[in-house]
Amino acid sequence: MDTNKSYAAQVARHLAIYAAGVLAVLVLVIYALAFFAGSAGSSVNGNAINIERNSITIALSEEPPQLDSTRSTDASSFIVLAHTMEGLISYDNNDQLIPGVAARWEIRDDGATFWIREEAKWSDGEPVTAHDFEFAWKRVLDPGTAAEYAFILYPIKNAEAVNQGDLPKEMLGVRALSDTILEVDFERPTPYFDKLAAFNTYFPVREDFFESTNGRYGADADMLLYNGPYVLKEWVHGASMVWSKNPFYWNDEKGFLDEIVTAYITNDVNANLNLFKDGQIVQTGLSAPMLPTAMESRWQIDRFMDGSLFFLEFNHRPGRVTENLNFRKALQLAQDPNELVYKVLKEASYLPAESLFPVWIQGLEGAFRKEYPPPQHRMNITKAREHLELAKAELGLEAFPPIVLLTGDSSLSLLAAEYYQELYKKNLGLDFRIDAQIFKQRLAKMTSGDFDIVMAGWGPDYFDALTFGDLFASWNLNNRGRYQSDTMDSLVRIAQSELDPQKRMDSFGAIQELIHEDVVIVPMYERGVSFVVDSRLKGFKRRSVGPQVDYNYAYISDQ
Repeated sequence: MDTNKSYAAQVARHLAIYAAGVLAVLVLVIYALAFFAGSAGSSVNGNAINIERNSITIALSEEPPQLDSTRSTDASSFIVLAHTMEGLISYDNNDQLIPGVAARWEIRDDGATFWIREEAKWSDGEPVTAHDFEFAWKRVLDPGTAAEYAFILYPIKNAEAVNQGDLPKEMLGVRALSDTILEVDFERPTPYFDKLAAFNTYFPVREDFFESTNGRYGADADMLLYNGPYVLKEWVHGASMVWSKNPFYWNDEKGFLDEIVTAYITNDVNANLNLFKDGQIVQTGLSAPMLPTAMESRWQIDRFMDGSLFFLEFNHRPGRVTENLNFRKALQLAQDPNELVYKVLKEASYLPAESLFPVWIQGLEGAFRKEYPPPQHRMNITKAREHLELAKAELGLEAFPPIVLLTGDSSLSLLAAEYYQELYKKNLGLDFRIDAQIFKQRLAKMTSGDFDIVMAGWGPDYFDALTFGDLFASWNLNNRGRYQSDTMDSLVRIAQSELDPQKRMDSFGAIQELIHEDVVIVPMYERGVSFVVDSRLKGFKRRSVGPQVDYNYAYISDQ
């Protein structure tokens, strides 16, 4: 929409967008309140809950590409690993850090010590030891592993140098002093290391079992050794999984179910809704068009902001049109996330994205974005076209080639992709080619850089602004577009090591500005989830940090 129209027209447009958003939220609230007292569950005649077997049936949106915790990067893998594995530190059902494999720990300016509990066992009955963590962390940082999450171990002494191949892994600052004592040296003071140690990439791997798999560790159910509440009893690729209670798990306060059957693997929201209606799965997310069905079924609707940010990520590699700053600025100025969220997606639980840092990120004393307001964005087609002409001249082009927009194959992803395709054709005359891929193939293309722009998302790994702030550091392999900036790297280094809270937050503020000025990404939306749960399932948890859906504390009750 051209901003050269009258001021009154601009005001009317913004009021319309605002009203649409308010109306969408009100619809959700009305449905939830109107049917709060109604039945919240699916049919008791289905297979969602089997009381005799103490079993539930669930659906996963995607099949994990593999379950090697040292290499996993995707949400589906994290969900399975969070139920079958456990790190030194864990989370309770109130998102508070609690002891995991480590019975206790001590964090100092120069390092940390973890004391491993003697009752922690692997699923074959052998003890989990400090050596299993030392082996796993060295494997993560081995350049041959090519672990995209290697950066999250960089607070450990020499970790980055080992990962870059400049030092042997024997120089990594981690030592098993005995079976029960793990000693860690820091590269720099890292007071938040306990939050990192709860993350999946810090999970243990037992060396002798790993070697016995001959390179297939994590590829199948029998190619894994487990130390969490559940084990993978079955894994039929592309179809189903069965998680069984781990008899060797030490903690009686987790893992109350005897069996979790992942009978369905689909990202089709309508298919999941029908499965829930038919009593085949215990919970499902709801998209906006599904709310009338939820109303008719008298379900209680819950809402949760899952902490994730979605954005258009540019490919900054040499030779790509999207490497050009003026081209990126043109695309930035020719779109409006309010329009995407309120007029196109119409998801009442979504918020238009304004920054790399979502609204829930905390600053010094309150919300980060209140203390560091993000740069104001306004759609301006005239300026966008000016930047596009500058880009054309700088690139020596008579016309722009088709732009490849990589996306997933879900209905929501396709809806957003088609919106951008039409938007940029209308406003800038650009030809966008949508490359819709299944989950595993999209990840592979993102990693190899086979795209111009990718519709990407990032969920928090731990409760700190750095979980978003270091995403576009040059050494972070989750920086799929390979954006590289010395200024960004220096700001991230400050955020990693600065002990003065004010200076540290200032660095995040500067990162936010740089992301906008360099148009590293175009923010799309912050994701919320509207969902329904079988009323007989208690203790189910959705998390912003940790697995998106968590059954570790879930149990069955008719009360």
